Amino acid sequence: MRLVSYAQPGGDRSGGEQAGAVIASSAGDRIVSLAPFTVVEIISDAKALAAAREVVERATASPEVLPLLADVQLLPPVRPGKILCLGYNYRGHVAAGEDPTAGDPAYPDVFVKTPNVLGAPGTPVLLPVASSEVDYEGEIALVIGRRAHAVPLESALDHVAGYTLFNDVSDRHWQGRSSQWELGKCFDGFGPLGPELVTADAVPDPQDLLVEVVRDGVVTVSQSTSTMIFSMAFIVHYLSQVMTLEPGDIISTGTPQKLPEALETHRALAHGDAVTIRVAGLGELTTTFIDPTSTDPIGDPHDS
Repeated sequence: MRLVSYAQPGGDRSGGEQAGAVIASSAGDRIVSLAPFTVVEIISDAKALAAAREVVERATASPEVLPLLADVQLLPPVRPGKILCLGYNYRGHVAAGEDPTAGDPAYPDVFVKTPNVLGAPGTPVLLPVASSEVDYEGEIALVIGRRAHAVPLESALDHVAGYTLFNDVSDRHWQGRSSQWELGKCFDGFGPLGPELVTADAVPDPQDLLVEVVRDGVVTVSQSTSTMIFSMAFIVHYLSQVMTLEPGDIISTGTPQKLPEALETHRALAHGDAVTIRVAGLGELTTTFIDPTSTDPIGDPHDS
């Protein structure tokens, strides 16, 4: 299933939140309400999940009567109690004949982002006045569906409800001011999440997904999750040795390195820049960056 959270008609992003499922149709994606459940209730409760699947099955028979997904106001698919992130977790490009694992770290580089970073799909990120070197990181985030504590590696993915997209927006200057990174990672809005949660049963192999990032129409990242240093299963296993992972928690699994030509021409994000993260089967998450002091108009980022 493709699960979303959205604002009720006439509501706003601060309230009236409800769960829905995305249904494909010949006239574009549609949405069916899964009220009274929230997405976290659906992914963490077997009865709620079964009820949601029944609704989706009935809706699939006649999707044309459903509202268009484009006409609703999407919210982050979940509101996590914990946002856990990984630093370097994709192997870089190596010359032929070299061991690609030679530079692998022994343990994952884990950091946290605070709840104030959470942003809805399509909501612009405001470039803070105090920020001077804002960068983007396109990532796949795991969404926990079952409480996980000290779980074995072989059953770790049983605790993953599904997958979504996350932009780990960062200010490199503030990140470098301390060894813990958080000041550069936790500006308000620096964590767009979504647009949907794709349930794990719809992702046959999470270690065989192509992560691509497009900045203003140019592909700057393109790398498979098969090149991860620490697999998604290992990450859940590893983190659960320290803390109990709860339904709705997200683990953002790291970003691939930018392509060589993108690294050569890289500049800090500026007013009007648009970044799209896309993964086949998980959708696309587009974020526009805005300088609130600028008077320049912003066009449609999808025109890029």
